[in-house]
Amino acid sequence: MTTARIDARFAALKQEGRAAFVAYVMAGDPDRDTALKILQGLPAAGADLIELGFPFSDPMAEGPPIQRAAQRALANGMTLRGTLDLARAFREGDDTTPLILMGYMNPLLTWGFAAFARDAAEAGIDGLIVVDCPPEEADPLADALDAAGVSLIRLATPTSDDHRLRTIVRRTSGFVYYVSVAGVTGVKEADATAVAPNVERVRRASGLPVAVGFGIKTPERAAAVARVADAVVVGSALVDEVAGAVDRNEDVTRRVLSKAESLAKSVRFARNGQTTMV
Repeated sequence: MTTARIDARFAALKQEGRAAFVAYVMAGDPDRDTALKILQGLPAAGADLIELGFPFSDPMAEGPPIQRAAQRALANGMTLRGTLDLARAFREGDDTTPLILMGYMNPLLTWGFAAFARDAAEAGIDGLIVVDCPPEEADPLADALDAAGVSLIRLATPTSDDHRLRTIVRRTSGFVYYVSVAGVTGVKEADATAVAPNVERVRRASGLPVAVGFGIKTPERAAAVARVADAVVVGSALVDEVAGAVDRNEDVTRRVLSKAESLAKSVRFARNGQTTMV
């Protein structure tokens, strides 16, 4: 297994003394070409890593914003194969930004673990988060990903006790995704004070960087979490910008990248006392 891009990015950020900004976007939202422009623009807007959701008809961990993003993408014909095509197109212009796929088990089962892992690696995918794959049932997927050099990135939650954490991190690589709130994405707000001791606990258990997501929508909230975590993940706030721009017939790409830039700056300067930079 290789975690080269992920490890290199976190090592560089540690040298800089700052957290990573991880931007989540949905493949194909609102359409394939616009989604590609957003993807291609995110590194320049300040995204250190990118999570690329693949649309699924029953995204059980997602709140309304990402559910609607999946529906928009599916309505415009986006598939898991199309998601890998987007990744390939992104890699033509960017060979350094870590790219993480995030989604659900059913499409992977349909594809076949070994074939999917090979195809994902060929498309330039560095890691995979599968929201509904319990650790106890993950070994066949983990074996296929290991053989292809793709990281399996697992979720830890506020209800993951120390015993459960040992199971969660057993075959996790790259980083651990800590879900900051109990519930779905984009509904509750993350509390950095409550998150901090759990981030430390997950770090000790895994020996890996910890990215915090769910419940981070504003630059202020992102900055607060950036002071206690290795990475800050923002998704619903970005897909909300897609929806807002579509509704108002505005430039979707510009609006999403503007939001990403404001969040990225808040994360970048959080540890030196600044939350924004003009």
